Amino acid sequence: MKNKMKTHRLKHGLVAVGCVLWMALPPRAAAQVSLADFNALRDAVQKLSEQVQSLQQTNIIREQTHEKDVQQIQQLQEKLAETQQIATNAEQKSIEAAQTQTQPPLREPIDEATVNHNFMMLGDAEFQYVKAAGQHGGFVLADFAPIFLYRGGDNILFEAGFDTTLQNGLNSDGTHDSGSTSSFDLSFAQLDYVMNECMTFSAGDLLLPLGTYSERSAGWLNKFPDDPLAVSLIPGGGIGVELQGGIPLGDAGALVNYQIYGVNGPSSSETNADPTALDLGGNVGLKSDNTVANLHGSPVGGGRLGVFKPFKPHYDVELGVSGQSGEWDDSGTYLYTAGVFDAALHLGPNFQANGEYILTRYGSDQGFVNQQGWWVQAGYKLAGLDLEFPVINNVELVGRYDNLHNAPGSNGLGANTSRYTTGFIYYFTNTLLFEGDYEFVHSNDPSQVDQLILQLSYGF
Repeated sequence: MKNKMKTHRLKHGLVAVGCVLWMALPPRAAAQVSLADFNALRDAVQKLSEQVQSLQQTNIIREQTHEKDVQQIQQLQEKLAETQQIATNAEQKSIEAAQTQTQPPLREPIDEATVNHNFMMLGDAEFQYVKAAGQHGGFVLADFAPIFLYRGGDNILFEAGFDTTLQNGLNSDGTHDSGSTSSFDLSFAQLDYVMNECMTFSAGDLLLPLGTYSERSAGWLNKFPDDPLAVSLIPGGGIGVELQGGIPLGDAGALVNYQIYGVNGPSSSETNADPTALDLGGNVGLKSDNTVANLHGSPVGGGRLGVFKPFKPHYDVELGVSGQSGEWDDSGTYLYTAGVFDAALHLGPNFQANGEYILTRYGSDQGFVNQQGWWVQAGYKLAGLDLEFPVINNVELVGRYDNLHNAPGSNGLGANTSRYTTGFIYYFTNTLLFEGDYEFVHSNDPSQVDQLILQLSYGF
């Protein structure tokens, strides 16, 4: 179109120039133009006009050709879109056909980098110094407790924890060291299969959900160097199977968490003093000739039901109830039953409190034995005071009260112990802690005395 306009302007321009030149000539010069010269000028103008018309026709042909090219491109684009749609439909049908086939997929070769990425080692280590009333102080404990985690797929997990301990002892009068003992124990080992987002199946040597202490607070996670007295009344683990999970309650983060299990349970151990002594840690029993046997024929069952309710970030409360019951002697005559109530509270990032109330009852040749105990503890991080002192900001003040009413001893009297603990935690980092505690003890058990405990803990 631009070339056509240029040609049109050129034609008119040439005619105008010719007219101007002719008019500009003086009459005398015009009169001198011969017929031959006029004919020659006319022929030149005619040829120029023919060239202009030829150029116009050429531009018209080019425009028609360009329009044809545009139409062909549009047609090709439409055919390409149709071809792509056909290919997409074919791919979708192929995927749907593959998903409906019943043959299992071939196992892919193991990727070493993926395997290493799926393996982790966690755990903790503690080193402890104790100065008990009436005894020499000393370094009495070195403990290393690694936990190995492995992910075998999207739904398969394996975890195992070990406890390696070196512990110094004291003579009965508490005046001299009586040597040291070392131990290597399997704390737990379980295989987990995630069935869905609300349920997981576990099998192996399980940490039992009697309360929450054994699963959430043991080791360096505990704010105190030693365990509450009352946790000695219940088994911490057992070999068996478990279903666990959580069910959301609305969209605000509240949920109900549950655990149901069946394990071998407590057993009996034969001793000279008591031929049928309760063994809380015995999934199998130990006879007086040191042979091992399962001394009861039926597994025990138990579980926990808890409710977790958040109010806002770092503000929440959790309440739970758990229990376990089953046979514990080889004849199946006596039952062991335990019940635990637990609670935990967070009021901001700097204050935490939790505790448990524990009841147990079991039958024996001497009749029923009833035991109970409870503990409550709290901690406050001084960083909540917003003081410009780095050392102060790394300190958490802690306190605990625990009580134990144990089974009758050889003197026929139950061991009644009340203990008050106060202390602090200094955080070098979030996982490197220095703990200092002093315990004030009131008990009719002479082995329970006041003591100072210092501990360096590291979690990794």
